[in-house]
Amino acid sequence: MDLPVMPPVKPMLARSVPEVPEAPGMSYEPKWDGFRCVVFRDGAELELGSRNDRPLTRYFPELVEVLSAVLPERCVVDGEIVLVTGTGLDFDTLQLRLHPAASRVRKLAEETPASFVAFDLLALGDRDLTGLPFSERRALLADVVGGGGVGGGGVGGARVHLTPVTADPVVARDWFTRFEGAGFDGVMAKPDVPYEQDKRVMWKVKHERTADCVLAGFRWHKDGMGVGSLLLGLFDEAGVLHHVGVASSFTAARRVELVGELEPLREGALEGHPWRAWGEASGRMPGGQSRWSVGKDLSWEPLRPEWVAEVRYEHVAGGRFRHMSRLVRFRVDRTPESCTYGQLEVVAPAELGMLFGG
Repeated sequence: MDLPVMPPVKPMLARSVPEVPEAPGMSYEPKWDGFRCVVFRDGAELELGSRNDRPLTRYFPELVEVLSAVLPERCVVDGEIVLVTGTGLDFDTLQLRLHPAASRVRKLAEETPASFVAFDLLALGDRDLTGLPFSERRALLADVVGGGGVGGGGVGGARVHLTPVTADPVVARDWFTRFEGAGFDGVMAKPDVPYEQDKRVMWKVKHERTADCVLAGFRWHKDGMGVGSLLLGLFDEAGVLHHVGVASSFTAARRVELVGELEPLREGALEGHPWRAWGEASGRMPGGQSRWSVGKDLSWEPLRPEWVAEVRYEHVAGGRFRHMSRLVRFRVDRTPESCTYGQLEVVAPAELGMLFGG
């Protein structure tokens, strides 16, 4: 492979902001919920590179085939691998595509084929485009992929798409609200600047809400100095406490403070704990190894489930917080029994046809 922009590429990044920013020359796109992927094609060679330099090529053979059929002979395209269902994007099922067994990979490629959404063009032919402003790269990308904008169709059997874009912040705010039910993370705001690898020169506006959760355990920080994350639970209608996610991102000082604050809840915590037999019981439990966390210590310390933690989260997928939440405060005025799934806001699905033209 010999391209003007060679792998690995560290994708351009974004900073989180609470509201859709406005500035001259700004472009807005939906924020996709999938695997960030940079596609490198040089004739018969095609590689799918990930954000963390982990090759994705072997996991998505169906995308290698379709991208080879529709992309120019020599190009580098930044985008997102997503899994589209009738009700929205399905990130949990997309994660299952990263399977170590080749036979399983082939089976999943047929049963749950992925799609690719293109949103930037870094190289075309012998040209390195990263020095061009985004508006020029976007115009070239539209020529390469086609079918851009809301209502635009896909190519390659509707499996390769050009992400919608608008210069109108009012439209961007509408997308932020309307497409959440389809599994989108929020909205991206892109200034008209060159492509800068691993630099946070864009902005992202993500959905954020709060929920009161049962505090049922914690994990030590990887350096052993304090609490690394809090384990959170919610009750279902049958009274089963499910593990719904973790709260983390504490400062070093706060990690140490939490050790003392939680100490009274550790005495006798395992006795009668609802997650004591997590390996055998039904429901979602915090622990155990999986192929996504090989070598990672997932051991946890139980706490008597007597405290309520108010946390800030983005959205829920499959009954769990899609990303790590953040602790707002402990709620002494709430009882653990009041922490149910019923408090979570349910967003009605939006039709992906609005974006894909189907």
